Amino acid sequence: MPTFGTPILREALTRIAAKMESCSDELNALDAQLGDGDLGVTMVRGTRAIVSELPNLPGDVGMALLKCAQAFTKLSGSTYGTLLATGLMSAAKATKGRTEVPWSEVSPLVGGALQAMAQRSGGKLGEKTVLDTLEAVRAASEGIDNPAALVAAADQAVVACLEQFRDQPARQGRARIFGEKSVGKDDPGMVAFHRIIEGLKSSDKEEVTCDK
Repeated sequence: MPTFGTPILREALTRIAAKMESCSDELNALDAQLGDGDLGVTMVRGTRAIVSELPNLPGDVGMALLKCAQAFTKLSGSTYGTLLATGLMSAAKATKGRTEVPWSEVSPLVGGALQAMAQRSGGKLGEKTVLDTLEAVRAASEGIDNPAALVAAADQAVVACLEQFRDQPARQGRARIFGEKSVGKDDPGMVAFHRIIEGLKSSDKEEVTCDK
């Protein structure tokens, strides 16, 4: 399976949406410690909006990703939702006009999304945000052209990233207000991104649950 197209994109987004449904309460609880407490709501609303668009996604991968970004940001209405949509739009631009994209391009696509999200947010690597998990995935997926291996590498990289930053204070976003109180706590946005990766690990026949 050297390439992916819209059919695989539909399957992946369906799995992610199911994962968000199961992890909504967990993400809300984590966000309540360092933010507004509505991250789970944001992810569920956004992914439900994407799922509603799945039957209408075009074969052009870039245009399909653009529709997903537009759907997500229309209903999510949060800073985190806007950032994710920004990353999707970056990937959409890079894949516009193609019906098949090599799996080996996942790493540079993640890198492009990271740059776009950093520019939009003004954030930098090392500030204990979702940007750090994207960089971990970009580095871990470089040169891999097998989807199962990609997801496994991404999952391991994000787990290691969470462990690396757990005992550091948040330096960006609303969480930075809590200063030293954020030490020992995982950044909610980083955890949400991990749950996205976990959703990709689930098969159609498996029950999607929230791994803690």
